[in-house]
Amino acid sequence: MAQGKLYLIPTTLGDTEINNVIPENVKQIIINTKYFIVENIRTTRRYLKKVERSINIDELTFFVLDKRTKPQELSEFLKPIAQNNIGIISESGCPAVADPGSSIVELAHKKNIQVIPLVGPSSILLSIMASGFNGQNFAFVGYIPVNKSDRIKRIKELENKLFRENQTQIFIETPYRNNYLLEDIVKNCNQNTKLCIATDISLENEFIVTKTIAQWKNVLPNIGKRNTIFLLGR
Repeated sequence: MAQGKLYLIPTTLGDTEINNVIPENVKQIIINTKYFIVENIRTTRRYLKKVERSINIDELTFFVLDKRTKPQELSEFLKPIAQNNIGIISESGCPAVADPGSSIVELAHKKNIQVIPLVGPSSILLSIMASGFNGQNFAFVGYIPVNKSDRIKRIKELENKLFRENQTQIFIETPYRNNYLLEDIVKNCNQNTKLCIATDISLENEFIVTKTIAQWKNVLPNIGKRNTIFLLGR
């Protein structure tokens, strides 16, 4: 058998219908794959069963790729590719984008393994699409600092970059700290700066709204413990 391929497999952004966000060809690739590199085995098992109930989980092999994975383990994860396809699945959305996976992809390229990204939901792209902000020049900067003074400093840095370079700034926070971050944004940004709050993207209770800081000050939404992505624009 010819060498397998490394598939970057998207998953849902939450509890939503598979058919709404995962294309049929992606489902077929999942069904025909027996080896997976995953961020969390338990959530991946649940996801695979949602894709197709007939999948026999016990016949599959899982390798865990997270912050505790040692670099020397990566080559072992790719060994089955000699005769099998391997899929990478993160906790939500697209692997290797604000989630683990890039280290495996880098190694695959070094080993001349074909890497195939598959279509699926990405909170970063969906939020920039829906924000009304500059979609030709934007940056995803990841997590905002936890310490309050560092957080405020970072918010101001991002706002300055927004106006200096006309570059939309996209960032996230651990859900239970969302409200603290939102309060600091509203208190420390220019009144005319625009903020898009994109919460539970692609889910039934999706909330995506863009307003100026001045407008947000009137009524702040309660987004605590909900998956949210924040965008600063102009």
